[in-house]
Amino acid sequence: MNIHTLCLCGSGIDHQQCCGPFHSGEKIPATAEALMRSRYTAYVLRNAAYLQETWDATRRPEKIDFSREKIDWLRLEITDTKKGGIKDSKGVVAFKAFYSQDGEEHVMNEISRFTKINGRWFYLDGAIKSMGKVDIQTNQGKNALCSCGSGKKFKRCCGTG
Repeated sequence: MNIHTLCLCGSGIDHQQCCGPFHSGEKIPATAEALMRSRYTAYVLRNAAYLQETWDATRRPEKIDFSREKIDWLRLEITDTKKGGIKDSKGVVAFKAFYSQDGEEHVMNEISRFTKINGRWFYLDGAIKSMGKVDIQTNQGKNALCSCGSGKKFKRCCGTG
């Protein structure tokens, strides 16, 4: 039985066609954004081995411990990219990661840097620009993605009615 599930990275593609091949080692991400998406998905799945493997060796932590994490990741939104293409050696990806904690939705804005070594992208580091609760009234414009995680615009999903 083949179960199809959309990838957690928000691409709208089946996981086995998107981040799955990166996590299994079948393929490597061709761009910094693809690596960012696959790392987000690995984080949601608590795949510490993949996160370690894709972290630049000079900055990699000794261990990743998920035991104290008390949040549920909801969705990823890429907000900007600079370089990070197939022919680049450096890249920057800005994103918003939405999560639920204690029944309330929060968002983290981060800018992550990536480097390519011997044809393979690695996460270098990231700077968190802001973290806080999501204000449904101001953050959910009619064209914003719905916070339920459906991938649909708010006005076409939970905003109807």
